[in-house]
Amino acid sequence: MNDQPNPDAPQGAGSSDPLDDTQRIEVPRYAPAPDPRPDARWAWASPGTEPSGERWYQPAPTEPGGMPGTGAPSSEAPGTTAGSQWGPPAAGGAAAGGPPPAAWGQPTTPVQPSRRRGGPGMGTILVASLLSAVLASGGTVAVLNQAGAFDRTVITTGTGTGQPVGQQTTPLNIDESSAVIDAAAKVSPAVVKIDTVGQGNDVFGQGTSGVGSGVIYDANGWILTNRHVVADANTLTVELKDGRQFDGRVYGIDTLTDLAIVKVDATDLPTAPIGHSDGLKVGQLVIAIGSPLGTYSFSVTSGIVSGEGRNIQVDSGQRINNLIQTDAAINPGNSGGPLVDATGAVVGINTAVATDSSGIGFAIPIDIARPIMDQAVRGEALARPWIGIRFVSITLQIQKDQNLPVGDGAWVSSNGASGSAVVPDSPAAEAGLQDGDIITAINGTKVDTEHPLDALLVQYAPNNTIVLDVLRDGQTIQLNVTLGTRPGNL
Repeated sequence: MNDQPNPDAPQGAGSSDPLDDTQRIEVPRYAPAPDPRPDARWAWASPGTEPSGERWYQPAPTEPGGMPGTGAPSSEAPGTTAGSQWGPPAAGGAAAGGPPPAAWGQPTTPVQPSRRRGGPGMGTILVASLLSAVLASGGTVAVLNQAGAFDRTVITTGTGTGQPVGQQTTPLNIDESSAVIDAAAKVSPAVVKIDTVGQGNDVFGQGTSGVGSGVIYDANGWILTNRHVVADANTLTVELKDGRQFDGRVYGIDTLTDLAIVKVDATDLPTAPIGHSDGLKVGQLVIAIGSPLGTYSFSVTSGIVSGEGRNIQVDSGQRINNLIQTDAAINPGNSGGPLVDATGAVVGINTAVATDSSGIGFAIPIDIARPIMDQAVRGEALARPWIGIRFVSITLQIQKDQNLPVGDGAWVSSNGASGSAVVPDSPAAEAGLQDGDIITAINGTKVDTEHPLDALLVQYAPNNTIVLDVLRDGQTIQLNVTLGTRPGNL
């Protein structure tokens, strides 16, 4: 059926028909008239002598000049073939046996549907048509579903800049973006900027100053930060995101890692949720919050966990083990700030960045920091457990190079250095550990690359007694070790 308006029809077409309440629209667009209720004027045109004539058709109106498709009443009369339809005139200006061009689309004689001369009934044909349509649509749905069309993410872009909708070349991961926004909103109020003035004098006779970050983990003013941020500082000024400032003091310095606890005299402070670093996976989303360069306060950067168990040596010569590697941007001033996961839980404390690279930063796992955090809240002096050995974490390569019997564990070895790997008069010496022993478990927890010896030891406090599974000369023995307190000069 031709869906275009008839340019040659009179302007008032259909206006005199009492059943036609439409009006002619001058805008050249498709605007079909509403269909009336089915009545005697709608019928199925049975096939005539030409088998190709079967089709749905709408009778012509009785009013001269009436537009087809308006639903106007008509007087149906015989004399028109079942093949009659609305369409353009034939060549020469008139269809064969049809009206002149001025009345194109209007049969000269109203059509009377012929009687059915056998064949399927209208109900049968309707059912068959509906059934074929359902089957066709069901097949289309099946094909689209198989192709994954229903699982695709719909991408839309704003049209205010003149960009066509749906032309975004880089899809936006809505879930990840929302996670960063939510995590930043949850943790940022508990992140602080720490300004320090040190003991030394610069060329102008002024005390040296520095800046770093920290995170409030207890509402009564307990803040976790880096040791190198507050080392040798005479005064500390702690600034919150809401603009409040407090004088701070160093409560204690960690003897094992680059961590420190700062205390301010305040209550009801915002706190950050403390998570667990043990379950982190490489590739997991993480967010760093801090004050890079001391200028861009409370900045948020995001990245992934690039690696675990990293060991580095910082400028002071101190060696820090079992760090989280991330590509989230970390700069001077970020030190001491939190590294959080997608839920907004703190999983690490940003501590260092590789200066000769791009996108390689390091954070201390929060599980290592947790013991001294608890000690500070209880009012205890910060102390770390000490066993008194030097060891090498075994990997498959070390196993092969050293011809060791196992591929996991902590090998008690000086690793080429002079002297014994067991410190004299240490807890390890008193328990009977020897050079060449391999510690395979602590209190039943296996020592491996994901659970290295020092990371397991920090979960215990000085004076705790632990049970070591030790492999010696092919035999496994158990030794009880009472942990000591780690000396501050180590």
